[in-house]
Formats: sequence, structure tokens, C-alpha cells
Amino acid sequence: MRSRSALAAVRFGSVYFRGGHTSEILRLMECLSAAYTPRHYVIADTDKMSEEKICAFERSKPPSHSESQFTICRIPRSREVHQSWCSSIISTLNALRYSLPLVFRLRPDMVLCNGPGTCVPLCVAGLLLGILGMKKVLIVYVESICRVQTLSLTGKILYPISDYFVVQWSSLRDKYPKSIFLGRIV
Repeated sequence: MRSRSALAAVRFGSVYFRGGHTSEILRLMECLSAAYTPRHYVIADTDKMSEEKICAFERSKPPSHSESQFTICRIPRSREVHQSWCSSIISTLNALRYSLPLVFRLRPDMVLCNGPGTCVPLCVAGLLLGILGMKKVLIVYVESICRVQTLSLTGKILYPISDYFVVQWSSLRDKYPKSIFLGRIV
């Protein structure tokens, strides 16, 4: 990832979901330099808790660059807890319908995500930008610290298309050779 002395800002997208995923990814965001701007946070349209956490996180950042900015974007949730697999296909396609114009408009350099199903349509939209030759979007997926032996469903879906796939347990690195093991990072 680029240092603070980078020549150009990195348009940055990050996906959030209420609860532990938001807390984990905000801990990762603390380590990013001011070069990662503007920051576009994407949350599920029903998620108020993540919006509050993001705003508090942004307020806590020291004022570094006048150009530093963030936006919070909303898309429909890909899958509700306990939703059937069949109906989740329809809701994920609906989320993709909202994700495509959002990603095409924002054109992020990188999408950082860590587990919620809501990130799948955004990553697919980012991948599509590259396939169409419009822009290469770096997809960085960080598997949750909770996943010790197996990948989450989102991890299984994004493993083949992510540019960097980070796991926090060596047992997962051994099973998934493309993954990057950095130890516990959140």
C-alpha cells in the first residue's frame, strides 16, 4: 500500500456492515496514510450503526490535508441474516444493480473489504471496470479474524477475483495458497 509521500491520491472504497466487520475494518483504516483519499465508504442501506462509527472515525482523524474527504454511500443489502440461499441470489443481483453505477461513477483505485456479503457486488463491479478496460480496480479482501479453519462465503466467492487476499491464521494460508498471511492484523 502506498505511503504518505505518494505522488497521487488513491481513490479508495471500503465496504462496511454493522457489528464486528465494521470494527475490524476501521482498525485497518487507522493504519492507512492520508494518501488514501477521497475515501468512499459503502454500507447497506439499513445500516445506521456503521454510519455512526464511520463518522466518529473520520472526526477522530487529525486534520492532515485540505483535500482529505469522505463520503458514505448506500446500497441494498446482498443478504439478510437467515435469508434463504435462493432469495439471496435475487437480493445480490439487486445490490449489483446499485453497485455498478456507483463504482462506475466513483472509479476507485482500490476496494478494501472484509467479509460482509454486501462487498461482493461492489467487487464484481470493480472487476468489470477492469474487464471493460476502463480502469483497473485493486480488490483487497481481508478475511475476518473469526475465520480460523474455513473461509466465509464471501471469502470463497472473492478468493478467485481478489488481487490481495489476506488471512489472519496460518491454517487458512496452508489451504489457500494465493492468500497472504500477515498474522493477526485487527
